[in-house]
Amino acid sequence: MNLNDTPTDGLDADTAGAASAGLTIAGKTYASRLLVGTGKYRDFDETRAAVDASGTAIVTVTIRRVNIGQHASEPSLLDAVPPSQFTILPNTGGCYTARDAVYTLQLARELLDGHPLCKLEVLGDEKTLFPNMPETLKAAEALVKDGFDVMVYCSDDPIQARILEDIGCVAVMPLASLIGSGMGILNPWNLSLIIEQARVPVIVDAGVGTASDAAIAMELGCDGVLMNTAIAGAREPIRMARAMRLAVEAGREAFLAGRIPRRFAASPSSPMAGRIV
Repeated sequence: MNLNDTPTDGLDADTAGAASAGLTIAGKTYASRLLVGTGKYRDFDETRAAVDASGTAIVTVTIRRVNIGQHASEPSLLDAVPPSQFTILPNTGGCYTARDAVYTLQLARELLDGHPLCKLEVLGDEKTLFPNMPETLKAAEALVKDGFDVMVYCSDDPIQARILEDIGCVAVMPLASLIGSGMGILNPWNLSLIIEQARVPVIVDAGVGTASDAAIAMELGCDGVLMNTAIAGAREPIRMARAMRLAVEAGREAFLAGRIPRRFAASPSSPMAGRIV
């Protein structure tokens, strides 16, 4: 899908000029196409430093694992990454049923003063963390009816992605490979099928290991990339956050520029016609 001619809601004066390169979700445009998680860092200071280095505008938070106010006596992530500066994307990591996922996001909405944007993930088991698609569909339908703007983690199945879009999800987020595996994009053909049919943003979620994985996702035509472990688990998380920022930008530019076709023959860089003999 082409998001170049999108509204600029959500951009401040400093970034309004970047709207043509922005990512639009549920009617709001964000200057960065990189979304980052907040788990696995040493502390909230490192989290904030990585978030800043990534250039992201959307920060996802696992409500079941990170305090954003549900535990009043503990430090809150929102002190380090305040909603006044970032869009907080609550997610349902750790949920294995539609019921638990819906309840978790209803709690998050209360903690975030009615904020409707959320990331739904309903997992199938603890070993693979693969999405449980029947429960995901059930939860997505309930959340959309309840007024949520649902971004949804899903399998790289174009049929399931289309069903989720028809339900009313504002973005589909197929996995590249298993969560935290760092294996990169294992099935670019399925991703391409999803991208070709989608009328909402397609954001790769899970499996990115290094900058080249992010660039490949963007070169395929994905609208964005979400990652956590690839940054937080790196030897130097802040440096990796910068690398991911550049990779997403470069991949998007390459996609818009249009790569040359692959050929089974050489093609000289300089034209042969009119050459000096």
